[in-house]
Amino acid sequence: MTPSPAPDTPSRPQRADARRNGERLLTTARDAFAEYGTDAPLEEIARRAGVGIGTLYRHFPTRQALLQAVLHDRLEALHSEAVLLLDNPAPADALLGWLRSVALHATRYRGLAAALLLGVRDEDSPLSPSCGAVLTAGAELLHRAQQAGQIRPDVTAADLYTLANSVAWAAEETTTSRSESGPLAARLLTLTMEGLRTH
Repeated sequence: MTPSPAPDTPSRPQRADARRNGERLLTTARDAFAEYGTDAPLEEIARRAGVGIGTLYRHFPTRQALLQAVLHDRLEALHSEAVLLLDNPAPADALLGWLRSVALHATRYRGLAAALLLGVRDEDSPLSPSCGAVLTAGAELLHRAQQAGQIRPDVTAADLYTLANSVAWAAEETTTSRSESGPLAARLLTLTMEGLRTH
């Protein structure tokens, strides 16, 4: 009688294949989001990655889940930047610099600013934990600037997060490329922040 194969023999290459498929999907999604925006066709992403749409959904059940995976490292970087800026001797300038980074990030892909705002409002969104962590880090920067008497006391972290992403959205809607929308978003945010300072 021929011995049966070990139960885990076929599963090992499948796990490796699944990992490679996931990595290909993420790489392809980044390119597709840069080309089409966050509404890039998921079927096209799967096709370019060389997998079926079912494989994409097994890795990323929703568009928001795919977007979260693509943005994970950058959202972590925004959080880390806020933590580092807590040591800046000019609290309002530190807050503005961080908000500029938030706005520039939101211009990375067309449609991203709206997705990030939804990530804060919708607790069920896969983006919610990462966006919430970014918002919490920003709240610490804001509190420090308010404690120093440099930013109006009635401003909230949610106000500023909405402001940064709304500025990014406005810049996106009035320009034709990220090379234009990024600098415009930074300029609009600087102008807006002047109205938040105490004088």
